Amino acid sequence: MILDTNALSAFADGVPPVMQHIAAAEELHIPVIVLGEYRFGIATSRRRREYEAWLTRGRAFWNVLHVVEETATHYATIRQQLKRVGAPLPANDVWIAALAQQHALSILSRDAHFDTVPGLTRLSW
Repeated sequence: MILDTNALSAFADGVPPVMQHIAAAEELHIPVIVLGEYRFGIATSRRRREYEAWLTRGRAFWNVLHVVEETATHYATIRQQLKRVGAPLPANDVWIAALAQQHALSILSRDAHFDTVPGLTRLSW
């Protein structure tokens, strides 16, 4: 399972339904894009040090997914599909969806716009 940024934030805050999804997952994957978004978010947080420490500790529990050439192919296909149906996604979310497709993983996210990506499974809480 891939965590979207809102799921990673909820995980850091110990939100019970998110913790249940995580406990049930075989493996956790964090796209490098999500790490960038999360680090941007905590950069101005009053709890910055706490979140940075949590992120450092958590690194042992998940796999970071990096963008490679194969990801770019999935990205282009998804963008074309969404353009045809008039359902664009934010660019970062297209990259996250591309990584999910590339690795055949579901996404834990509150963002319903992932549901417009053909063949993608979104879990929510």
